[in-house]
Amino acid sequence: MMKMMVVLVLSCVLCVSADGLHEDFRIAGCSDSDGEEMYALDGEEMWYADFINKKGVEPQPSFIDHISYVEGTYESAEANQQTCRQNLKLSAKAMKDLPLEFDPPSSPIVYSRDDVELGENNILICHVTGFYPAPVTFYWTKNNKNVTEGTSVNVLFPNKDGSFNQFSRLEFVPQLGDIYSCSVGHQTLDQPLTRIWDVEKTQPSVGPAVFCGVGLTVGLLGVAAGTFFLIKGTSAADWSGLMMSQRGFL
Repeated sequence: MMKMMVVLVLSCVLCVSADGLHEDFRIAGCSDSDGEEMYALDGEEMWYADFINKKGVEPQPSFIDHISYVEGTYESAEANQQTCRQNLKLSAKAMKDLPLEFDPPSSPIVYSRDDVELGENNILICHVTGFYPAPVTFYWTKNNKNVTEGTSVNVLFPNKDGSFNQFSRLEFVPQLGDIYSCSVGHQTLDQPLTRIWDVEKTQPSVGPAVFCGVGLTVGLLGVAAGTFFLIKGTSAADWSGLMMSQRGFL
């Protein structure tokens, strides 16, 4: 049975000073068994709904002034999921004959959040983009041993072509000679894509450049006016999509 996801993308430009504009971005979506609601500012994830633990999460980077969302934001997100699933049923019935489409993720990019100092706490970040449908699965290793403690995965960001990009993070303390890897699995792949990161050969962090690229991608999404839906289906994943993008409009 074809499963679908509805994604509503809202974007607006906020003028906060005579010489500064900021991009405020919201994404909300649902599937038969899952859901997502997220707010971002200038391409940075600011708040998302954790529907498993029933709370809002504010995963904001430490180098910005923390922004808190008003009480009731999570409850509103839960109510939005009910509306989304009602729309999903109607859309699934109307568009059940659309062809399936699959896109594999790019090769992972792995970099440290901060310049590496041996013995100092840091975070490794693994990023992939261009995949459809969601999700991808991240796997971390340290010296060929699987690592789960200290790992996290952010919510999905849509690309302008309707595909997705996503980050995973690993908290670590670099020691000379340690070797880390990030592997990414997806239903289009026969085997996971893997990137090795070696403490001995580490270059300065490329985090700012990658975040700027993601910010530009998110900013371009705000150019389109109105709300459109694109549907793709998959029989193998819980997430598949009906979302606003340049791949197709309803």
